[in-house]
Amino acid sequence: MLSSLKDRVGAVLLPGDGFSLDTDDTISLTEQAKPDKVLCGPGLRRSGARLVACKSGVLRHKLPNVFWVDSQQRRYVPAKGETVIGIVMLKSGDVFKVDFGGSEQASLSYLAFEGSTKRNRPNVQVGDLVFAQFTIANKDMEPELVCIDSSGRANGMGVFGPGGLLFRVSLGLVRRLLAPHSDIRSDLDQLFPCELVVGMNGRVWVKSSSIQQTLILANLLQSCDTMTAPQRQELFKRVKQGAL
Repeated sequence: MLSSLKDRVGAVLLPGDGFSLDTDDTISLTEQAKPDKVLCGPGLRRSGARLVACKSGVLRHKLPNVFWVDSQQRRYVPAKGETVIGIVMLKSGDVFKVDFGGSEQASLSYLAFEGSTKRNRPNVQVGDLVFAQFTIANKDMEPELVCIDSSGRANGMGVFGPGGLLFRVSLGLVRRLLAPHSDIRSDLDQLFPCELVVGMNGRVWVKSSSIQQTLILANLLQSCDTMTAPQRQELFKRVKQGAL
């Protein structure tokens, strides 16, 4: 029952672990949420009258009845509306091919930038980093990215400036960094002033006032993948005191 599912929150699940639920108790994320229904997030799926874990990780819960498995997965599957950090790999006619860490590259039109026209083209070179959003992402079509929102504004998206460091983290850490009132982000803000961009594809870009500070922040973030909250706070405290 739902109560037994809540009892497992915080516990480690393995693929195949299941929970007995009535068929009316679960709905897909694509359906409209209703009171007293269970929303199955990443890592969970329905199998008949059971809710089954399909990934290993820690069971998480968000009120009222949203459940998901927080795993250390690194393979990214694109989803429409998600923002990612990509690398421009090729320019083919009027389209750029962008590597976002998936099984294939995504296309990015030169018109998909704020203020871009046929005469006023964006200055994008092979090797540039871009922060972009998926407008098409399904198994039957080539993924497509844009660097503008629905109103035609960049809204923080586009080509990255010079400097900074790009590195990878797990998708679980990405969700923790992007969560409202993220503890990790708060701890970082107390160390060094920095620019931080987090892509849903597990890529993170950071830039501080010096190369040394940038490297320290990157190492700290990568360490957070395997640390508990008390361990992270102790490490950040030591760095702040100059012990490292």
